[in-house]
Amino acid sequence: MSVPEEHLTSRRVLKSRDTSWARALARLCLRAGLRPNGISILSMVFAGGAMACFMVAGDQTTPAGTVGAWLGAAACVQLRLLANLLDGMVAVEGGQGSADGVIYNDAPDRLADVLILVGAGYSGAGEPGVVKLFDMLPLGWCAACAALGTAYIRLLGASLTGKHDFRGPMAKPHRMAALTLGCFIELGQHLAGTQRFGIQLALVVIFVGGLWTCWRRLRTLVVALKTR
Repeated sequence: MSVPEEHLTSRRVLKSRDTSWARALARLCLRAGLRPNGISILSMVFAGGAMACFMVAGDQTTPAGTVGAWLGAAACVQLRLLANLLDGMVAVEGGQGSADGVIYNDAPDRLADVLILVGAGYSGAGEPGVVKLFDMLPLGWCAACAALGTAYIRLLGASLTGKHDFRGPMAKPHRMAALTLGCFIELGQHLAGTQRFGIQLALVVIFVGGLWTCWRRLRTLVVALKTR
């Protein structure tokens, strides 16, 4: 099956796409009969799992529960990214692309970002073990809005210029990396019984970095439109 041009032009450049493990997983998906659109939907399932883990993580009082919740959240965040990688590889390299693949490739990501980042905001809202520099729940929503903003400006730019701008500093892979690191910091602090700020710090970085990313993409788009 031929791959629509829109799918090729909307792909993010990823070094991991050329690794042997990624190619092996893509072949495994093909042999299992998984299709790109289904893998894209699966990314939302992982995002929902991350949200569920975040929402119970702050309430854990046992080491096993603490480790399970925080590592579960980190794992689901990374599995969401893995699904995002594999859907494109199965579609393009595996020749399973479809006319509606661009929609499935992008739309689930927006919901996934909201589920994960808002869920992270719930992970410590009102908990005494959290450093109260910022209210966690509004911070989660702010980070989610910034993430949506970066995607909106990218798509707006693509509709006006035909090119997708994936520049950071807080594009999707960067957001998920920051949040995963925050999970591990939070896990260590939670187990040690110290003041927790891992997720709070990650959300601040994602929010501020997201605003900066929006500004950079908008500035680049304005320049491109003026010089056409």
